[in-house]
Amino acid sequence: MSSPQKILIATPLYPPEIGGPATYVKFLETNLPKDLFEIQVVHFGEVKHLPYIIRHIVFFAKVWKSAKDADIVYALDPLGVGLPTGLAAKLRGKKFMLRIAGDRAWETAVQKWGITESLDTFSASHFYGLRIRALKFGQTCTARLAWKIITPGNYLKKIVSNWGIAKDKIFPIYNAFSPLVMNETKEELRKNLLISGEVIMSAGRLVAWKGFEMLVRALPEMQEDFPNVKLYLAGDGPDKEKLTSLSQTLHLEDKVIFLGNLPKEKLMQYIKAADVFALNTFYEGFSHQLLEAMSQGTPVVTTTAGGNPEMIDTGVNGLLVTYNDSRAYSSVMSLLLKDKAYAKELAERGKEKAKTFSIERAIRELLEVIK
Repeated sequence: MSSPQKILIATPLYPPEIGGPATYVKFLETNLPKDLFEIQVVHFGEVKHLPYIIRHIVFFAKVWKSAKDADIVYALDPLGVGLPTGLAAKLRGKKFMLRIAGDRAWETAVQKWGITESLDTFSASHFYGLRIRALKFGQTCTARLAWKIITPGNYLKKIVSNWGIAKDKIFPIYNAFSPLVMNETKEELRKNLLISGEVIMSAGRLVAWKGFEMLVRALPEMQEDFPNVKLYLAGDGPDKEKLTSLSQTLHLEDKVIFLGNLPKEKLMQYIKAADVFALNTFYEGFSHQLLEAMSQGTPVVTTTAGGNPEMIDTGVNGLLVTYNDSRAYSSVMSLLLKDKAYAKELAERGKEKAKTFSIERAIRELLEVIK
């Protein structure tokens, strides 16, 4: 019997840290067959205390040393972790695999430099300032170093191909999803959480492209039919103060409830207890938040952006509307609050859809790519 292949995983986050890369590396450690693969992890957090650039040089050295006996080097980020990892792997003569779950250059440009273009436009354009071009160049260089690239869906495959990367080395593999099973009913959870009235739930990092501001602004119109409607927001981020101020300006202090960052089980309780889960996002590669809501039997309203249409067949297992369309959101959320039978029908189909994103499927497809 042949010995297991050795995979060196370079990750920006590692448990108990929270985030996509931390979840994904734990998934690989737990589910890749032990008789086929031996996993070693290099964690960027070990060098993050060092000055900028110095930390990347030290991380390169750590990957270089650890990659000596590796068969495959797998980076879970296209910039800070990916570039030094890709260079070290290439210099070692190792197969370099890269996972791209988003466009880091676009995210940084939106948060720091006021970029308003969609990711589709941004990823295909080169007419930006030096700082943005440097970030775009960095992640493109990393992608070009890669032997194979994994994306969590077809939408991000298209985005990476916009960077000038050959499509035949980009492999979309949907993230695996294992729902948290809760035995409490919706009614029991609402009682325990002291929830009353109609509840719209949303969750995520409080940043501009998640569109929480529009959800707040949609509440007054909905109050005409639903005086007791409330919006619960889970998460934290740079827009927290702005959203709090907006809710005060609109006299919604008792209607918009900021939950902050919640442990996963508590977040799932709120999602299951809600009447509607709304995600007004300008950009989404592959949304675990949507799957979590679907798995708990809560009807979903989200946008046509990014990879959302790969998960939601509108009118079948959820509803899709245009980003930041306040009137459309108010209309469809009100519909779900009024027509309980229709909401239940969407929710049940959503629950079935969530089951298709299984661990077995993700591992099988990853093995096919590696082989």
